[in-house]
Amino acid sequence: MTNWLGRVLEVEVGAVAHGGHCVARAEGRVVFVRHALPGERVRVEVTEDNGGSFCRGDAVEVLSASEFRVEPPCPLAVPGGCGGCDWQHAAPAYQRSLKASVVAEQLRRLAGIEREVVVEALDGGPLDWRSRVRLVAGQDGRAGLRAHHSHRVVPLEKCPIAVPGALDDVLARRWRPGSELEVTKDGDGRVHVRELATVRGKVRAKQLSGGTAVQHAAGRDWHLDAHGFWQVHPAAAATFAEVVGEWADAPSGGSAWDLYAGVGLFASVLAGQVGTAGRVLAVESGRRAVSDGEGNLADLPQVSWQAGRVEHVLAAAEKPVDVVVLDPPRKGAGKAVVESIVAGEPDRIVYVACDPAALARDVATFAAHGYSLTDLRAFDAFPMTHHVECVALLS
Repeated sequence: MTNWLGRVLEVEVGAVAHGGHCVARAEGRVVFVRHALPGERVRVEVTEDNGGSFCRGDAVEVLSASEFRVEPPCPLAVPGGCGGCDWQHAAPAYQRSLKASVVAEQLRRLAGIEREVVVEALDGGPLDWRSRVRLVAGQDGRAGLRAHHSHRVVPLEKCPIAVPGALDDVLARRWRPGSELEVTKDGDGRVHVRELATVRGKVRAKQLSGGTAVQHAAGRDWHLDAHGFWQVHPAAAATFAEVVGEWADAPSGGSAWDLYAGVGLFASVLAGQVGTAGRVLAVESGRRAVSDGEGNLADLPQVSWQAGRVEHVLAAAEKPVDVVVLDPPRKGAGKAVVESIVAGEPDRIVYVACDPAALARDVATFAAHGYSLTDLRAFDAFPMTHHVECVALLS
């Protein structure tokens, strides 16, 4: 088959697809199109073609625009520009409807579930929300973000989705070319910066400012590694903790598992529900997170911590268990973890998911063991991007 790389096609844009693009067709092939919206007619430049039934491209000219198209607030959110955002050219409410369509489509295709989905906005609006950013220094030493599906660095003057003040100092100076920069602005407004530089084949981390972040959620102050896991959107941790608490509803004196526990956000909620007569097992593979979690929840003796892979820890865990909460990484929990959870015979499972495809696959695996999806809420925790956070209740 002839390679279409660089070719310009005129197409009618179809439905949104998972990953921040829409589906179009040309000459019998699927074209995944970025910077377009469903229903538009556009000219697409093919940017990636590995042969086969599909290729990828950018909408370089809009011939017939959607009523939901807006001017991107960032001048770099254009074809060939920064790859950090996917939907800046769509009105915020329409972005949420696109994400809802994706979640519904993944549940239908991968789990056989027909369900209407609504994506809810978090407090704060579509800009100024990203509290954690990972940058890279280009050959000129300027910090920026990579272009989509590329190693090319797009230097930044500012980033409209970043929390105000987070990047000012980092963007004002020059860095060793190729260095990666992890920036976090915590709940107290402190900025933490770590530089990761590769020297003679080894990655060396240097903390340039801060190091221990302070966050606030679920009625507690949290002290943790500034570059470890915490929700990126300032309103997300408190919102998710509230939903998890409502749906977990662990019985007083009962038992609960918090899997992929991070520093214990959900474990603290579960501990309040089971009380001092109950027990909460928090499982986390990151040893620094476990250490931080033990410190943050030192006042809750009903919480015990185990460092390790979830399926390995659960093999020896006390069973049965009343409630399970899990917040796995983007790839999802997977068959082995799902089966380890099911072995505990929980009444309810609350699943926090950052990828709708992984969620749908795991929901299908749970369904094979008799657990059904009884409730679902979706949140726009990453405005302007294709990412969406879901909380699912299985029983």
